[in-house]
Amino acid sequence: MGPLTDLTDVVSVTRGLVDIDSTTGREGECMEWMAALLGDAGYGVVEQVVDGPRRNIYAGFGKADVVLSTHLDCVPPFFPSHLDGGALFGRGSCDAKGIAACQIAAAEMLRREGITNIGLLFVVGEERGSDGAKTAQAIAPGSKFLVNGEPTDNRLGIGTRGALRYNLRAKGRAAHSSFPELGESAIDKLIDALIELRTIEMPEHPVLGRTHYTIGLIKGGVAPNVVPFDAEAEVMFRTVADVAGLRASLTKLTSLVALEEILDVPPVIMPTVSGFDTATFPYTTDIPFLTNWGTPLLYGPGSIHVAHTDNEHVKIADLKRAVEDYAKITRHLLSQGQTGD
Repeated sequence: MGPLTDLTDVVSVTRGLVDIDSTTGREGECMEWMAALLGDAGYGVVEQVVDGPRRNIYAGFGKADVVLSTHLDCVPPFFPSHLDGGALFGRGSCDAKGIAACQIAAAEMLRREGITNIGLLFVVGEERGSDGAKTAQAIAPGSKFLVNGEPTDNRLGIGTRGALRYNLRAKGRAAHSSFPELGESAIDKLIDALIELRTIEMPEHPVLGRTHYTIGLIKGGVAPNVVPFDAEAEVMFRTVADVAGLRASLTKLTSLVALEEILDVPPVIMPTVSGFDTATFPYTTDIPFLTNWGTPLLYGPGSIHVAHTDNEHVKIADLKRAVEDYAKITRHLLSQGQTGD
């Protein structure tokens, strides 16, 4: 694809991004393309190395009070863009390269109005642990607000659930299955722990609802005629509140299994802007790892239901609406100095 001259052309910018494979770990070429796009348009561009050729991009014109941000990595498999029936298809079209294009277009609109105390932050690694966002903390420009982009169906997010992932591991003693009394079944102990887990009262929140969990992976044993000596399960809690209380409750399982905490992403409650539809979202974002960038808001075109699928797409009308909405949100934050009308 040749160089772009009109950064407000969201379809062209989205397709330029989508047509570069930036599945997590392979973001280098896409971030280089983005840095050149913004640099050629006169933005001051900072490239922050995350790992090897993988880097975050921050662009602006000096002091930034509001920063628009999203991620440019995608889940596999890569597939390029195409247009069909008023929608743009391709990996990342919805999550979140179309969002990045909308944010760039909004920044350009505002720039043409003489509003330059805004910035753009594009990070790597959101789909696999947010290493880009964590690294980006070090280059925060002292901004007051961060408008993060994820697919929200053109609604402002009131809140997002957190994620707390645990590995539950049971240890037993192997024996021939014809003499089970000589062994100790790790699988039985794991099952007992998972049944006990059902009895734990899950924390609730008035906006986000009740914490829920999924037992996403179970493995154990070596053969059907051997009493299993080892078994484990991965459990993902979608948290809403009182994570410390949940951790404390899980200790009742330690008589049966060892607990290893793998991941903790806290839930987030966010302010809103009047005139927008709002919703809560059960997924996690980079927001908990970008605390140095100001008070967070969440907004983006596209549906999370098609993100990560082989049908990933975003409606062109929703992209164009999002450009106007990002500009409106930014003007409000800059002029009012506060949210939550």
